[in-house]
Amino acid sequence: MASWCVRAVRQSYTIVASPSLVRATPRLLCTATQQKSPGSGSEEENGAQKAEQSSAEKALIEEKAQLEEQVKELTDKYKRALADTENLRRRSQKMVEDAKMYGIQGFCKDLLEVADILEKATECVPKDQVTSENPHLKNLYDGLVMTDGQMQKVFTKHSLVKINPDGQKFDPYEHEALFHAPIPGKEPGTVAAVTKVGYKLHGRTLRPALVGVVKAP
Repeated sequence: MASWCVRAVRQSYTIVASPSLVRATPRLLCTATQQKSPGSGSEEENGAQKAEQSSAEKALIEEKAQLEEQVKELTDKYKRALADTENLRRRSQKMVEDAKMYGIQGFCKDLLEVADILEKATECVPKDQVTSENPHLKNLYDGLVMTDGQMQKVFTKHSLVKINPDGQKFDPYEHEALFHAPIPGKEPGTVAAVTKVGYKLHGRTLRPALVGVVKAP
């Protein structure tokens, strides 16, 4: 019995002191170290990934800000160009309308001289001699009056209006003062005499009326 116990103890010592078990111990330690080390490596990788993500997000934010600024600038340029185009269209339309309205301005000015001569001729005829006893003069006078009336109708048709400001307030945009004189009983600054009537074409003064203006004594 004692010999069997001694033999068992020796076998146990042999197993404990076996080189294979001794060599296995470092392997277990390496394995444990390897199992522990991946955790720290993953934390470093996560930190690197977060840093990369933050830098990428920052770059995207900067790019977004630049694009928004470009969009704002282009939108402003587009609005300005649109406004300029609209203003150009309106100016062109106004020029076309003015050309239609005032294209006959030069022709009207020439006709005004004819109208002035016709009016002077009518005024020069002595009214007391325009009777049936003097048929030639009467027919001539009636013809002058009819011609003058027809010409004024044509002028009115084309918005050419006569300006006769006798007794009105002097307006430098429609009247041209030839002289100033104090006249009793009349308000200073009013028109006392009309030497030549004026005309307006579509509300624009084509020829100012030549007048004399009352001044304060």
